[in-house]
Amino acid sequence: MTLTSNIDHVFAGGLGVLKPEGQRTGIFKRRITGSARVELNGIVGDQHGDPRVHGGPEKAVHQYAAQHYERLAQAFAHSALELLPGSLGENISARSLSEQNVHIGDVFQMGSTVLQVSQPRSPCWKINHRFDAERMSMFVAKERITGWYYRVIQPGFIKMGDRIELLERHTDRFSIDEFWKVQLSHRPVIDDLLALAATHGLAEDWQRRLSERAKWLQKALRTEHNAQPQAR
Repeated sequence: MTLTSNIDHVFAGGLGVLKPEGQRTGIFKRRITGSARVELNGIVGDQHGDPRVHGGPEKAVHQYAAQHYERLAQAFAHSALELLPGSLGENISARSLSEQNVHIGDVFQMGSTVLQVSQPRSPCWKINHRFDAERMSMFVAKERITGWYYRVIQPGFIKMGDRIELLERHTDRFSIDEFWKVQLSHRPVIDDLLALAATHGLAEDWQRRLSERAKWLQKALRTEHNAQPQAR
């Protein structure tokens, strides 16, 4: 299939401090006006406040759909002036691509760089603190407008205006949106969990978590079945 867009902005940068507790975070990115070097761990010069949960090869580059900021501004009017591309800590801002048409394992060419979609972003409390909006991270998760992470297949350079082009698709089923529908389901279908866990390109951590949840549900179903009175 043909799926293309263009990079509107590239962001990276150093650490900032969140009020009121003063946690250090990498959510305050700066716009890169020239070419940015992308290596296996992400954009050169990018930083993360907690490298245990942010950054690394499976979360090397974060992309967010620029059109979502309009929805966020409507839902959180008091923060509307601050809700601009880059303010959620993404590295790449573009339109046309979204959680509905980007799939797990998709491989994209951007500039001289080749990137593969590895997992969705899991929004955290730092978004709430960044905008002084208590429920914003919950809204982002519930609406499934989280953005997604890439691993780097081929290091290179990216810049504003570069074409984004889909090179390979490994699943027609599991878009980022469909990922969240399965993951956020209170009682997901076990076969859906297992199919999602087996999707080519999905980060190993999510493979493990989804597989473990499927096993837990299988065990719970067996327990329920064994607890039922047997017909005579």
